[in-house]
Amino acid sequence: MKSNTAVSRPETGVLAANKMLKNTYLLLSMTLLFSALTAGLSMALNLPHPGMVLTLVGYFGLLFLTTKFSNSALGLVFIFALTGFMGLTLGPVLTMYINVFSNGHELIMMALGGTGVIFLGLSAYALTTRKDFSFLGGFLMVGILVAFLAGIGAIVFAMPGLSLAVSAMFILLMSGMILFQTSAMINGGETNYILATISLYVSIYNLFLSLLQLLGVFNGRE
Repeated sequence: MKSNTAVSRPETGVLAANKMLKNTYLLLSMTLLFSALTAGLSMALNLPHPGMVLTLVGYFGLLFLTTKFSNSALGLVFIFALTGFMGLTLGPVLTMYINVFSNGHELIMMALGGTGVIFLGLSAYALTTRKDFSFLGGFLMVGILVAFLAGIGAIVFAMPGLSLAVSAMFILLMSGMILFQTSAMINGGETNYILATISLYVSIYNLFLSLLQLLGVFNGRE
């Protein structure tokens, strides 16, 4: 009896992890597609950017609601509201790159491709090695807070050099977040697929924007 119980527990853990991964990646793909749809709609309608204040209020407000209702069906409503809103704010940024740079479309595709390669590569590494990256949690939390405040400072005080440094920091931090979140799903540290999805979505979103900014500075042709 002890032997059967010992065997069944790891198997149950593996099945739970596989179900968690399946639900998360399914929801992640749907939110990314919905976000791309709202970004395309924003570009088609040539909507203006809502500005930093409204973007932050909308983001943190919807993030709070998504987290609060993550254990109910309302969580799904709010996660699509959040990712759709972020798509709307992304559209004007993409329009700006297309209008400002003659190779704007190429820059966007390069950033998109780079984001995909980084995400798939890091996810595959975490999934195959099954290493525990929970030790990154504290460092990532502090690093993201510092980078976020530095990013606001770069915008407010118009400091291009600091803005580039923040973009580079976010690429590293979001890469770490992908490893951290994937590891948490595998090892049972995260059992809520809505929370896991929003964490991965935000990582991908910031990773894409950071890559796009760096590519625009170093490879953009006006």
